[in-house]
Amino acid sequence: MLKEIRMQKIKKICYEEKQYHLSDLSETEVKLLRRTIEIAREAMESGNHPFGALLADADGNILMEQGNAEVTSPNCTGHAETTLMRRASETYSYSEMEKLILYSCCEPCCMCAGAMYWGHLGKMVYACTEAALKEVTGNDPRNPTLDLPCRAVFACGQRNVKVVGPIPELFEEFLSLHRGYWDQATNK
Repeated sequence: MLKEIRMQKIKKICYEEKQYHLSDLSETEVKLLRRTIEIAREAMESGNHPFGALLADADGNILMEQGNAEVTSPNCTGHAETTLMRRASETYSYSEMEKLILYSCCEPCCMCAGAMYWGHLGKMVYACTEAALKEVTGNDPRNPTLDLPCRAVFACGQRNVKVVGPIPELFEEFLSLHRGYWDQATNK
């Protein structure tokens, strides 16, 4: 028996789009973002898609690093941020996670943003927008980008996740890893 579900109320999602610049970040934050791009390069060299993330404390000490593991795992949820949040949730309590910062080379997809939300992450910093990435990847089935900014995902929640990003000065540094990568027939 088929049932029809009608939404009684459409929720209006409000969030502020904000762009940051390298000059808005501390030297440590810039260094950590650049490290995520290196982690993405390492992920690509190990046979995975070029994405990387790290978890740091408020002083900038790196606690965990994670490259994309989707191809070699194989696991469709093997995105760098989701895998990192899964690992972090096995190590840190919710109250500890609220004080930690996740750095990512790219804006998290809705799955990764959800993992950050459910993992009680306090803050995330990212370099490149998902929209800019989509301009490079196109409609490649290996990266079926959803047009859903992470701020929109967080705005639907009951707790705040502070977001810093994008950082346009880092776009090319990150996107250079993706140019040509998605055209290669050997990539899974």
